[in-house]
Amino acid sequence: MSSSQNLLFLATLHLLTITSTTTTTTTITSYPNFQHLNVRDTIAGTKIQPFNISEYQQLFKIKDHNDSSKYFSLKLVHRDKISSFNTFRDHNHRFHARMERDVKRVSSLIHRITRVSRSQVEDDLGSDVVSGMDQGSGEYFVRIGVGSPPRSQYVVIDSGSDIIWVQCQPCNLCYRQSDPVFDPANSASFTGVSCSSEVCDRLENAGCHGGRCRYEVMYGDGSYTKGTLALETLSFGGTMIRNVAIGCGHKNRGMFVGAAGLLGLGGGSMSFVGQLGAQIMGAFSYCLVSRGTSSSGSLDFGRGSLPVGAAWVPLVRNPLAPSFYYIGLSGLGVGGIRLPIAEDVFRLSDLGDGGVVLDTGTAVTRLPMVAYQVFRDDFVAQTANLPRATRVSIFDTCYDLFGFVSVRVPTISFYFSGGLILTLPARNFLIPVNDVGTFCFAFAPSSTALSIIGNIQQEGIQISLDGSNGFVGFGPNVC
Repeated sequence: MSSSQNLLFLATLHLLTITSTTTTTTTITSYPNFQHLNVRDTIAGTKIQPFNISEYQQLFKIKDHNDSSKYFSLKLVHRDKISSFNTFRDHNHRFHARMERDVKRVSSLIHRITRVSRSQVEDDLGSDVVSGMDQGSGEYFVRIGVGSPPRSQYVVIDSGSDIIWVQCQPCNLCYRQSDPVFDPANSASFTGVSCSSEVCDRLENAGCHGGRCRYEVMYGDGSYTKGTLALETLSFGGTMIRNVAIGCGHKNRGMFVGAAGLLGLGGGSMSFVGQLGAQIMGAFSYCLVSRGTSSSGSLDFGRGSLPVGAAWVPLVRNPLAPSFYYIGLSGLGVGGIRLPIAEDVFRLSDLGDGGVVLDTGTAVTRLPMVAYQVFRDDFVAQTANLPRATRVSIFDTCYDLFGFVSVRVPTISFYFSGGLILTLPARNFLIPVNDVGTFCFAFAPSSTALSIIGNIQQEGIQISLDGSNGFVGFGPNVC
């Protein structure tokens, strides 16, 4: 293989069987004369195009080759693409705001999982435990129709939570959103759910007021949504899905940045995936668009969305936290060489501690400290020729690449249970954090044994969840 072919090969996603420990490198591009870029409209040299609503008039399609391949498809956009959501117009401020949201997100996930596992112990001892639902903020959005006739709304997608909800009139307390707040009085298909219904019983912490089922979702940063549960029609282009249980939020506060609510894609029965059930056979696929690009990703539902040629890794079930998608990670690699990190570091315990969660709402991958330190130190040793920069936000390993046209860095790999290796493109682990050429190693230590694979590491890779059969797939397509 020629050197040019080798660089092209290494710049793409690789899914391999463990057969070699040869050191490999990939190329990441920096940008010359970085300080001369128009930072108001530029992130690391990539123009952010204003959101064009006409591009998304037909957000939904259905393909029906046969019953097993039927699927629904939506376009998926990063929040940075939607100009009305951008409080900060320059990359530096957007980055720091994103990291602040991410810290809150991770804190809420850890709090939720830790509380659930502790609750199980307390239940075994006979004490009373009240369950809650912590999630966090999201980074990726889809546009759906709510009600009859449908009102278009942006919603955050979240693979780490279940309930679907939107802000509703009368709004006793609402944050600012991009679209008009949904008014159920104008929908012919809106039906309240009674307290005695089976749907209400499926909520983690349901309440009752005036005979109507009430829900409450508390977030780790103090955000919340409270309101009534209802059955409503959700529309995607010309296709309607009737009698979907959604939360109609009358009191809402939080960091949802213009979105009307949230589309839960978790593994529980109240999520969008769980409610569609046999219609999509528990299967969906997504491709997260890279930061700062003008393109859009995709979110597909149904067995027809599962690609041929993907590399499949078993899902790991945590009955104490069924909303989360755990996967079997066994190790990490730098430069094509597996690091001396014990597999037990990533294992899910019988008490629900530890493990590795695949999460769309978390940006930066978190690793237990013992794994992170070995991982980071090896990367630093192999990039000793690059000029270092001071730490930025949650990142302790940064480089001053101002004036560089390109730099060579060692590849980063995830080693999964069963022998598969996912090798990441450089843009998925060395990212720009300001307008003057500072790039950081996009991983951070976790405060607990829990590992989280975040959306920066997932960007551009087709990821498929086959919940019915218990597998997650990577590739073969890129986006």
